[in-house]
Amino acid sequence: MEREPKLQTEAHHRETSNLDLMSVSEIIKLMNQDDFKIPLAIEKVLPKIEKTIKVVYHSLETGGRLFYVGAGTSGRIGLLDAVECPPTFSTSPEVVQAILAGGIDAVVLAVEGAEDDEQWGQSSLKEHGLTERDVVIGIAASGSTPFVKGALVYARSVGAKTMSLTSNPNSIISECADIAIEVDTGPEILTGSTRLKAASAHKMVLNMISTATMVQLGKVYKNLMVDVHASNNKLKERAKRIVCEATEVTYEQAEQVLAKTGYEVKPAIVMLLTQSTLDESKQLLANSKGHVRAAIQLKNI
Repeated sequence: MEREPKLQTEAHHRETSNLDLMSVSEIIKLMNQDDFKIPLAIEKVLPKIEKTIKVVYHSLETGGRLFYVGAGTSGRIGLLDAVECPPTFSTSPEVVQAILAGGIDAVVLAVEGAEDDEQWGQSSLKEHGLTERDVVIGIAASGSTPFVKGALVYARSVGAKTMSLTSNPNSIISECADIAIEVDTGPEILTGSTRLKAASAHKMVLNMISTATMVQLGKVYKNLMVDVHASNNKLKERAKRIVCEATEVTYEQAEQVLAKTGYEVKPAIVMLLTQSTLDESKQLLANSKGHVRAAIQLKNI
């Protein structure tokens, strides 16, 4: 078996050799200080993240899908981002998906040997009917997970765009990606525990990718989540606050217009700001590809 290259994520942290002798106060102070390295590491790869967002946007705009692929913590982080897209942006669950080594059972329990199976990574994407319109982001702190490598290799073979998200320079899966995002956060205070800085960095990067993509797709007006899926009382109240803030109407007025739109925020805002009917507002949004600001401008032309 070929030995893995020397990994930054497995190196010893020089300041924590006596971690087991430290007080709780000392441990958490050191952890907090160490976490300050995360945004500095991300800053170095912002151009790669920007390129990724542009590719993902083009894919989703033309009917493609985004897949996060990972094992263990990396897979769970991908899942966290994917499952938040439908309630936040009213996307179909098919649009952003997470594939975990070992399947959904691996969310709560480790599935023995799953991450070491390259063929399983390939077959997992095959089952989802991957096409050249899709994008696959392979997530692995080590950058060497066979499951993730297999998925990226297969994705390339069908013409899908591929990205890697790792915490080690010159990683194995980076060689299988069109764009390699390598966030070098350095050694963990608990040696090899990449659920710490590495995982936090990857969560922040995925936040950027999904949020900026959805902004480009017209899911945001100003800084408001105007495509929120108001599926419960909390989110209905949020929808009312969004309409109030976007249009400066009263709470009662927002409630009345949202009742007419079935709690769809976008047409409610366009109705109020353009004095349009519901049908007119929906047509304006259709003509502007769902962008609220552009829909309002169309009415004023």
